[in-house]
Amino acid sequence: MPRGLPARAAAALAATLLALAQAGALAAPPKRSAAPHSFAVVSGVINGPADEPAAQRLLDAIARERNLAFVVYAGDLKGPKEACRDTLYSQRGAILDSARVPLVFIPGHDDWIACNTAAGGGYDPVERLDFVRQTLLAESALPDPGALQITRESEVARFRPYRENARWMRDDIVYVALNAPAPNNHYLTAGGRNGEFEDRIIANGFWIDHAAEYAKRREARAMVVIFEGDPQFERYERSERFAWLRFNRPRVRDGFRELKRTLVKAAATFRGPILVMHASGEPLANGFLIDRPLHADDGELVGNVTRVAIGPRHPANQWVKVTVSPARQTIFNVSLQEVPKNLPVPPTLPLVPRDDVPLPQMPEIPALPALPDASSVAPPLQGDGAAPGGAPGGASWPAPPAASGPAPGLPASSVQRTP
Repeated sequence: MPRGLPARAAAALAATLLALAQAGALAAPPKRSAAPHSFAVVSGVINGPADEPAAQRLLDAIARERNLAFVVYAGDLKGPKEACRDTLYSQRGAILDSARVPLVFIPGHDDWIACNTAAGGGYDPVERLDFVRQTLLAESALPDPGALQITRESEVARFRPYRENARWMRDDIVYVALNAPAPNNHYLTAGGRNGEFEDRIIANGFWIDHAAEYAKRREARAMVVIFEGDPQFERYERSERFAWLRFNRPRVRDGFRELKRTLVKAAATFRGPILVMHASGEPLANGFLIDRPLHADDGELVGNVTRVAIGPRHPANQWVKVTVSPARQTIFNVSLQEVPKNLPVPPTLPLVPRDDVPLPQMPEIPALPALPDASSVAPPLQGDGAAPGGAPGGASWPAPPAASGPAPGLPASSVQRTP
């Protein structure tokens, strides 16, 4: 039972876990013996520089858990009002590097979509997403393959850009990370502006289909799909026979429609339990919510899909832990953990220079020696004439160019992760 919860909240949490144990979507017949493991899911931990020490402390507390296999950071490594500078990503990437367990990062809304606001710096969101892919998701930033063997969708030639979409397996459980951000999966209502959305929903659909087929062929015990945005399962759209009767009352398009239909298809392909986890976008009473909200087009409940929405009241001091017991009837157990109050803050990481801080002044260069007065220079020899521009005769013209080379530049921004 999570520490530090009041009695009423603890009782409610116990009831929730009991319902979880009885839910068919989280139970499967025991099949083979495998040691239990656990993993952590966090999201929206850092909203500004003041939260950085607490984020380090949170990752340190997670690493102290026994049998913890990995942690998933499901979006929002920065706040919505922070400018999306290169150096900010480098600084936050260094915090991810400090994790002492393998860490999988999934970009969220504030990490690239919010960058187009004035507070975010007025950047192009797609360009910022590409930058995140090249730095925080670069090959050198991935967890050690010996600790966590990750397959990226970018290994498929058709979906080369989608490094954030990942799949890995641990003790017969297939895990999937997906770029599906809030709000509304980055669907834009303005016409002609949804190229990024349209390409990504195709990539996401392929990746879930592939993972479900992979889990089926490997005879996996369960699947876990993690992303940032709340898909609003209650908004599941169905085709309307008389949609034209709405006239001037257009309905906002559901940006998660394709994702929900893909999950329905995956549940039919892989008949084992499928756990879908995402950030709630707001604090929840027990720090998380468990239900089975997914329905097919005909309205039938999809019984083997369970949703866990995570929403700790204090994201920098609380985290959601999922204990996985593949050999038991009830595979998953979800709980809210708190950072111990007596846990010290780790040493502060070295700061990365900010883009808006002026560079230090260059040291003063000593003055060149004074040239002799022109009258003291010997007159030119007869017949030498004068050089162009009034230069003294006898001097070579034009003057030999000074030795030059490429100006020393700043190294490209990169983040290396060593779990």
